[in-house]
Amino acid sequence: MDSIENVRPSPIAGQWYTADPRRLAAQVDQYIHNAKLPEMAGRIVAIMAPHAGHRYSGPVAGYAFAALHNLKPEIIAVVSPMHYPYAEPLLTTAHHAYATPLGTIPVDLDALERLDQQLTKEIGLGLSRVSNDPEHSLEIELPFLQRALENPFTLIPVMVRDQSEALAQKLGRALASILSERNALLVASTDLSHFYTQTTANKLDTEMLRQVEAFDPHGVLQTEEQGKGFACGRGALASVMWAARFLGADRAKVLNYATSGDVTGDFNQVVGYGAAVFTASIVN
Repeated sequence: MDSIENVRPSPIAGQWYTADPRRLAAQVDQYIHNAKLPEMAGRIVAIMAPHAGHRYSGPVAGYAFAALHNLKPEIIAVVSPMHYPYAEPLLTTAHHAYATPLGTIPVDLDALERLDQQLTKEIGLGLSRVSNDPEHSLEIELPFLQRALENPFTLIPVMVRDQSEALAQKLGRALASILSERNALLVASTDLSHFYTQTTANKLDTEMLRQVEAFDPHGVLQTEEQGKGFACGRGALASVMWAARFLGADRAKVLNYATSGDVTGDFNQVVGYGAAVFTASIVN
């Protein structure tokens, strides 16, 4: 796996998380180990995880990835926002693998091409491939996947600029179409409200997480539009929720919530973090 050429080097190791492989593995393992999960039933189809620096959102992210214990997906679609001003609505990497201090993760080039073709057919535009992107919100989840899962997997990376409902639903349907015959997992990368006081953030985030637990991707987008709650990766989250629905998921559960203030002690301007899981009922 480490011999793959054309690997995207990490632009955030050493900044958003430690660049030391041993320390990184130990820290991520601790976040996962510390998660105290509620009772869950059903087959896990997707998770939602935050994407701040590990110091801030790692304790919450640990809940999402702890839920993956004993799962062995062969392919994982990580859908995140794109925070940088690219003009294209949907982006992916032009590289053949992602590098983290824990090793490389190969991009599933065949599946990515199928997704591109499906999107082009459905909405008239595909995935714009970019090299050496600076986006943190997709990569930040990868060390968690590398530690939470025992078996190797391939990656479908998607970064979303267009936050519209029409695009989110079509992206969700396209993802479900290419993953329906695979042992797959979906990961939605998003933080919640940004830079409100702790009291206001708790109110806004509670409403957004209510829409998540109601398994209502339309509600997620409407909550932001109405100013009742916020998620910087709302388009990515809604896309994954629709994809999970199309793949048979029928329930959602919020696993944990906190803010940056719970870590730093500064409650004047906080960022909200939530972890959730989307499952399909197992029919005997």
